[in-house]
Order: sequence, then structure tokens, then C-alpha cells
Amino acid sequence: MCTLYCTIFTAGPNSGPPSPVSSPNPSINQLELARHLRLSHTTVSRALSNHPAINASTRARVLALADQLGYRPGPSRAVSRTRQARSLAFGVLLGRPLVPADGRSLPRLLEGIHRRASVESARVDVIDLAGGGLDIDPLKCRREVFRRIRAGGWRGALLLYPFPNDVVALLARKLPLVSLLTEYPAPAPATDLVDTDHTAVARHVAALVRLGHRHIGFLHWRYPAGGHWGSHRYAAYAAALAAHGLDLVADHVLNIHASAPAYPTPASIAARVASLSRKKSGPTAWLCAADHQAFALFADLARLGIQVPRDLSLAGFDGQPPPPGLPALATVRVPYEDIGASSVARLISRMLEPTSPRRVIHVDPTWDAGATLAKPRT
Repeated sequence: MCTLYCTIFTAGPNSGPPSPVSSPNPSINQLELARHLRLSHTTVSRALSNHPAINASTRARVLALADQLGYRPGPSRAVSRTRQARSLAFGVLLGRPLVPADGRSLPRLLEGIHRRASVESARVDVIDLAGGGLDIDPLKCRREVFRRIRAGGWRGALLLYPFPNDVVALLARKLPLVSLLTEYPAPAPATDLVDTDHTAVARHVAALVRLGHRHIGFLHWRYPAGGHWGSHRYAAYAAALAAHGLDLVADHVLNIHASAPAYPTPASIAARVASLSRKKSGPTAWLCAADHQAFALFADLARLGIQVPRDLSLAGFDGQPPPPGLPALATVRVPYEDIGASSVARLISRMLEPTSPRRVIHVDPTWDAGATLAKPRT
């Protein structure tokens, strides 16, 4: 069951080895592709533009031969689309946020999507898949989603919040896809990604070092699916420690390494953080992979008699507003509107050049000092 709301770098580290890409061959045009495949020029043209009337197997044959022979669309296509082409339509498919707090970013993401779609004279259909992305049965929703694709004349789709890999694979056979903020590692299809720049975590480390901190921990939550951004933010944390000449202590990293002890609940994380804080060389500051993790830790530590930032400094990532009664968190503010707008631009580029290499686009966030950082207690 689906609810419809109608409103008017190349491949990443988990995408596997790159496929050979043919050099552009200007002598290969759509008529030549049609002759090789014994298809009509109209069919080839529609397959290259991802027209929903073309079935997946025909589209795959056309794209494979186009790549093999070095076909590339002329540069004038991208320039002339908004001036001459008829209005295009695409879908926005909503999965389930990892935690309810993630849903707060949806209005800002949609604002950016609609703003750019208006510039492109595009129609947007937003579909909330009932039951959420983590519970979606590919066969259950297949008919309804594909009916919407045909009825709406979609040329592509944006994915918001996590979906199971098999659902992504199912959609990728039908449409060009761009994912917002969620990376799908192999064996999922190599989907274009528009994300924030996770290396901004280094701003937290630099601020804490200036305050005198030398022992800084990192923690993440474990989720049933998704959450790969936590690994990217951890990598930025580890690199920043090295840049400042600080040691990376395995015991000061929670829920990142599969072989390390797991802390499955916010309460168990807080208990471990409290235990480490009592040690002479324990962390005096903690970086949380997301704001909602930091807010939960703040409250749990208070119940254990540990005050932030008096006893521990605390920082997060995302730029979410604090719950009532909590101070402004030191955070990295994700530019959700710009990510939404950039995803539309990337999707249109993917529609025009379906055989181009996968793209990962990072949109710069901003750092906010908040009120949860202080000098370490002596």
C-alpha cells in the first residue's frame, strides 16, 4: 500500500572495481545503435532517455551497446532541455528514517527538491511507502510503484531514507536513481549519491584540541540497516587525531568495529562512557556520529551524575535542534535544502547521460560551536 502526495567523483569505496568505459566515439549516433540492435530509432531514443514505456531488458541492451561502442549524447542536449523539452516528471520515494528524529530533515529536503524542480519545470510526485523502507516487501509494492511510474511518466526517482538493497535493485532496473544521504554498498546497484561532507568532523577535533583536550572518544549506534555514514565520520575523526598528533585508542571507540564489544542501547553506551570518564587517561570529550545520539547520551549521563560540559565535552553531527531543556549542541549543520536541490540537478544529468560513471556529490556543511564544549576538568 502506498500513499501518493502530488505536488507541482566517481564510484565510491564500496562500489567494487570500476568497469571499463569506452572512449567517446563521435561517429556513433542513435541511428547507428538502432541499426546494430534492429530496433526503431524511436525505441533507442526512448531507452537512452529512460522513458518509462521501454522495458528493462530493452533499455539494458541499448545502454550496454551504447557503452560498448562509445556513444555519448551531444553536449547540446543538456543545454537545450529546459528550453525546448516538454515538462519532465520524477518521483521522490520515502523509506523509513533510522530514528524518528531523522524525519525532522524531511521538510527541508523537500523544500530544496521543489525549488530546483520549479527551475527545471519538472513535476514531483512524492510517495511515502507505507510500513517504511526497512519493512518494504519488493513484490508487495512493486505493482503500485510501477503503476505510479507509468501513470506519472517518471523519468527517474530520488530515494530518501534507507531502503533494502533488493528494493533499490528493483527500482534501478526501471529508472535512474539518486540517493540522498544514504549510501548503498555492494552488492546493491551503484546509485548516484548526494551527501554531506563527513570530513567536517575534523572541525570538532580542532576545537577540542584548542581547548586542551588530548583524549577524545568516538561513538556510534548500531542500526538494523543503514548508518554507513557513521563509518565515514569515524574515518574523519581518526584522520583528525593523527593530524593533531593524538593517539587513536581502541577502547575509546564504541560500536564501530565489528570485532569490538557491542553496546546495543543508549543506556549501555552511557554506562561505558561514564566508566571510561573515571579513568585517569579516559576521554574528556566524546564525538557522537549523530545529534540524536548526543542528545540521548547527554540525558543518560545526567542521570549518572555527569554534567556536560562541566565533566565531559560533547559534540554531534546533523544540526538538529535540541530537545526541551538541553543546551545547543556543538554540531555540524547539514545543508538539507542544498542537498535536495543538488539531487534534482544530479538526477536530470543522469537522465541525459545514463551511461556516465557513478557520481558521489558532497555538499559542504557548517560548524556550530554550540554550548557543550569546554576545557577539560583538571
